[in-house]
Parts: sequence; C-alpha cells; structure tokens
Amino acid sequence: QVQLVESGGGLVQAGGSVRLSCAASGRTFTAYAMGWFRQAPGKERELVATISWSGASTYYADSVKGRFTISRDNAKNTLYLQMNTLNPEDTAVYYCAADRQGLVFTTGAGIDYWGKGTLVTVSS
Repeated sequence: QVQLVESGGGLVQAGGSVRLSCAASGRTFTAYAMGWFRQAPGKERELVATISWSGASTYYADSVKGRFTISRDNAKNTLYLQMNTLNPEDTAVYYCAADRQGLVFTTGAGIDYWGKGTLVTVSS
C-alpha cells in the first residue's frame, strides 16, 4: 500500500515557477515508477511527466517539455515537479501517481495509486 500526498500548489503569475512535491508513505517507494498528471477545468486528466524507479529515465508531454522537470529523492520518499515559465494553460489540479512496474510509463492505464491532487493556478 502506498499513500501519496501532494503539496506546493497555489497561485502564481504567468512566467513564474512552482515546485510541487509528493510525499509517499510505505517502504516500497523505490520500487515504483512515479508520475505527474493534471486535470484542467472541463478537460480530461492528462499525463505531464513520469520517472522510473531509479530516476534514470524520464518522459515528458510535449506541452511541458523544456519547462518542467520531474525528479525523485528515494531516500526521502518524495517526488518533485519543478515547473518553470508557467502560462495560464498550465492551470490545473496536479496529481501524483505510482506504477508498480517501475519503468517510465506514457499512459495512466497501469497506475496503482493516486494522490488527491494540488491546485496550481496561473494568472495572466
């Protein structure tokens, strides 16, 4: 069992930066690939970025490539998402997710655990 708790969301101006964190409970955090998804008002949930269990491999959606960076600290059981050059289209609830197969994933089909989300609002 893994519990995920996101933090770091809030209101930021366009062009600004935010770092999200996801604290994971349980001793098996290092076995999971992790990812960030987001859901904007009136839209479907979409994949933002994922990272393998070791942190060696990452994947980014085209919409965030070059602006967002996913990372993890396995010693702290924590996942991060550094978001730079934010624009209003990045406004969404951001969710942390865990996939026990351990490798980078590009869809949400195999997600085993979800966090409850943290809201990021980017003002123009």
